[in-house]
Amino acid sequence: MKGTGSTRDAILYKLRSQGRMQISVIAHQLGLTEMAIRRHLHELANLGYVEVISIKQAMGRPLHAYELTEKAEELFPRNYQLLTVDLLSELDDDPDTSQLIDKMFQGRKRKLLQRYSAAMQGKSLAEKVQELAHIQVAGGYMAEASQDEQYFYIEEYNCPIKGVADRYYQACQCELELFQELLDAPVERLECLAKGGVKCNYRIHMK
Repeated sequence: MKGTGSTRDAILYKLRSQGRMQISVIAHQLGLTEMAIRRHLHELANLGYVEVISIKQAMGRPLHAYELTEKAEELFPRNYQLLTVDLLSELDDDPDTSQLIDKMFQGRKRKLLQRYSAAMQGKSLAEKVQELAHIQVAGGYMAEASQDEQYFYIEEYNCPIKGVADRYYQACQCELELFQELLDAPVERLECLAKGGVKCNYRIHMK
């Protein structure tokens, strides 16, 4: 995110990762006063990045919450240029276009695998999951790694290629395959931004 200030960045991150939120909840999570959060939200609303939503209740006054606007998308990382270069490179000297889309995405997956495989060498699965989360953060995916007693998880709250993934689901499938190959472990996608989810959520089976 860019040019909004650290506290406002934190508020934007909360709204991006958790969706619609009330001021009291944001204030509690950030350890700030509701007055301070309200001031920052007012500034963000003036910039067109957040909007207030009224939530009707069975009794009493409606609750007020905030969520990101479509304009806020411009604040989050995008790397279309890298994707475009990788995809277009697959067109070189290829006379067969009948399955060109699949070939392009598979080609990009191979490039990413070559790019990141060395970083996984000699690491445990737990270390690989953390390394992959760092790689995705650097790529603009707002990724976080976690685990419970049975699984590791990687959750991505932003998709810098969402405009492509919305139209070509091969991008999502290739990302899943890339994770499986980099981690050398079974990986499942539980939720997907391109399919209307609030995040991309990957579950990795512990060996």
